[in-house]
Amino acid sequence: MHSEAPYAVRPATTGDASLICALLNEIDTIETGRPDTDLHSVEADLAHPEVDLARDSWLAFDGDRLVAYALVWDESQGERIDADHYVLPGHEAAGERLLAFAEDRAADRARANGASRAVLHLHLNAEPTTDLDMIARRGWRRVRRYHVMTRPLSAADQAAPEPPAGVVLRDCRDDVDRQRAHALLQETFSEHFDHQPRTYAQWLDDIGGGDRIDWSLVWIASVGAEDAAVLFSRDDRKNMAWIGNIGVRRSFRGRGVAGHLLRHAFAVYAARGRDTIGLGVDTQNETGALRVYEAHGMRTLHAVDTWEVVLPAGVAVA
Repeated sequence: MHSEAPYAVRPATTGDASLICALLNEIDTIETGRPDTDLHSVEADLAHPEVDLARDSWLAFDGDRLVAYALVWDESQGERIDADHYVLPGHEAAGERLLAFAEDRAADRARANGASRAVLHLHLNAEPTTDLDMIARRGWRRVRRYHVMTRPLSAADQAAPEPPAGVVLRDCRDDVDRQRAHALLQETFSEHFDHQPRTYAQWLDDIGGGDRIDWSLVWIASVGAEDAAVLFSRDDRKNMAWIGNIGVRRSFRGRGVAGHLLRHAFAVYAARGRDTIGLGVDTQNETGALRVYEAHGMRTLHAVDTWEVVLPAGVAVA
């Protein structure tokens, strides 16, 4: 156990991206056996226009070594605030100190939004380096579980799949289709747990900027004259191709559209030389997404839990 000696704490800057990425990959390796964080993801978080790094981020150092990192952001403009929290084993005091800063800042942000409370969410590996006894003592509780699922890809996956009758795919290289993909994601995820409505401009910020996305890897499925579904994927992760979202409109569910989009993604990424593809799924998703992914050969790699704490915020005074 590390001593209780004071840690040096300061806000993050955009120049800290590589340092933070190295810490997250060290923690990834402890939790899952492999580094899973790519630099572009950290850079996007630090550069997000809705984050004020001076007040929304914290780095804790033991001497010259970064041992903990926390970040708070607000997508709801209301009571729902999000946080990231990472800490190396043996540095529990630093972890709790940064979590306390994050909780206080979340209450401040909710109060500035006019809310009387902050509902703060944090995503942690099911077996995290963060001290679960500590966060439970601070009033946090698990509210949701997600599975990170993967599937191996090989040359046998490269053949283009036969689409269901009437289904046609197009990519989103045109801006009109990018905006349509955003609209479809907003519609199809509107009833999902913890969905926060985002404008097109906000969504582009969330994914790290439109210029960082290969839009030929984002597909809309149409049936006749109607757009039925969308698959958003990206090929900028080191370890695997990644499907960020698959959304199917309610009237088109159960007709094989999601499965076709999956098989199309398998074929495209196998042809690009990828040997693994992955995605995350809410295990309580009422659309049956978990069953669809399992039926297409995807298996759970590890689990991630959403933790929640409700904090009094008070109403901001004009």
